[in-house]
Amino acid sequence: MTDIKKNKIDYSRKIKTKEQLLEIIGKRPREKSVIMCHGTFDVVHPGHLRHMMYASEKADILVASLTADKHISKASFRPFVPQQLRAMNLAAFEIVDYVVIDENATPIENLKYLQPDYYAKGYEYFKDGMHPKTKEELAVIESYGGEVIFSPGDIVYSSSAMLELEPPQIAADKLLNLMKEENITFAMLKDTLKDFSKLKVHVIGDTIIDSYTYSTLIGGGTKTPTFSVKYDSQRDFSGGAAVVAKHLRKAGAQVRLTTVLGEDHWKDFVLADLQKEGIECTPIVDKTRPTTNKNTIIAGGYRLLKLDRLDNRSISEKILAKFCEEIKKSDADVFVFSDFRHGVFSKNTFAELTGSIPSGKMKVADSQVASRWGNILDFKGFDLITPNEKEARFALADQDNVIRPLALDLYKKAECKVLILKMGERGIITYRKGDHEPRSFFTVDSFVNNVVDAVGAGDALLSYATLALVSSKNEVISSILGSFAAAVACEHDGNNPVSPEQVLEKTAFVEKRMNYQ
Repeated sequence: MTDIKKNKIDYSRKIKTKEQLLEIIGKRPREKSVIMCHGTFDVVHPGHLRHMMYASEKADILVASLTADKHISKASFRPFVPQQLRAMNLAAFEIVDYVVIDENATPIENLKYLQPDYYAKGYEYFKDGMHPKTKEELAVIESYGGEVIFSPGDIVYSSSAMLELEPPQIAADKLLNLMKEENITFAMLKDTLKDFSKLKVHVIGDTIIDSYTYSTLIGGGTKTPTFSVKYDSQRDFSGGAAVVAKHLRKAGAQVRLTTVLGEDHWKDFVLADLQKEGIECTPIVDKTRPTTNKNTIIAGGYRLLKLDRLDNRSISEKILAKFCEEIKKSDADVFVFSDFRHGVFSKNTFAELTGSIPSGKMKVADSQVASRWGNILDFKGFDLITPNEKEARFALADQDNVIRPLALDLYKKAECKVLILKMGERGIITYRKGDHEPRSFFTVDSFVNNVVDAVGAGDALLSYATLALVSSKNEVISSILGSFAAAVACEHDGNNPVSPEQVLEKTAFVEKRMNYQ
């Protein structure tokens, strides 16, 4: 049998800037006629293909133009496929000669600049009367003597409907594309994890004891809606700011925690737990309040009830002064404010607490307060914030916007350097400061294999993203490692700290998946 070696085709050679494209096709009048199609092309479906096949027959050169990610906001979590992958999808078609990513909100500027001889539109833009935007495009085309052609419209497909029905499983492809464009390798991810041991972190915030009481359902009352359960066992975890400290320590950093505790047995539980983990804790004891304890009653795997023992009053001026003193004298590389709105952070304490952070130190905040009167926007000007979608909507009083405009609005109003918005099973979206090419924002899909318990995933993400950002100074590395750590946390029961070995294992799994091994 003769081995036939296939030549690999570099489809990316078809992807051009508008300046490169104009140099290739030339100005009008030109020797070879040019026709241009424009769209989002989030999912290239048969309707797109029929449209482009029709257009390719009308001219010598077919240019496919697509809308850049930053201008797509017609549905939540869109675009599903990032612009460079969308461009590559189009470039892979033999009938497409060139692809251009339009950095403008509409194709008007590129039509004026490139002046294609023909501009192809789908029949749906004409059948019920010409849309105002189509009229604007027509005016531009006719101004230099071009022509608009409408393709037949016997079948109309909807990318949005297809994505809602069954989103394609392309998490690995999207990550591969992101890493390639940002010059990130798996070796860099692994090396970043090794550097965590050099870092000093000071965590400030509310400690919570998370209790899980396991029981067996005996029955229910006949006269009242009362469950009767038999106590089986109870597991207790140091949560809140304490588990953030544990994640950071488990990752390898030197960690110090300053928190407020009550004069009770839970204080002793927390201090013993943190000492065992090698975390230096500065407990500020308030005899007037209990250590916050949240007890979840579970029966048959279902969470029946939460029983909370807490006092959400703002800390006193005396205790606030102790917090500020501890922050000012700290030699940490990064300060993490872990806000659960149980007394440490309030309108009376923000200014003094943030003002106590030594100049030039990195500031990170996570405000898990969507169900109470807290706001991530209280932490303006921080280097990194990591809210989830619900917390973002709470902060902005916005229940209408889709994800990307929502994240952009929060990013601008928070005046932060980096925003990582957690989107649950959809992964994360990151916005960053500076003139980054080719993007100012990007997404990383979730790489959870099997969700066992999502509680604590945000703490894991915060911890690993923070250390990676300090160590690598790279927002993409920070987001990827934070996402991997969150995935590991979801795959295990209880809010337990994630180890670098677990993240390395997840990294190896994703690398293998991306290499189709």
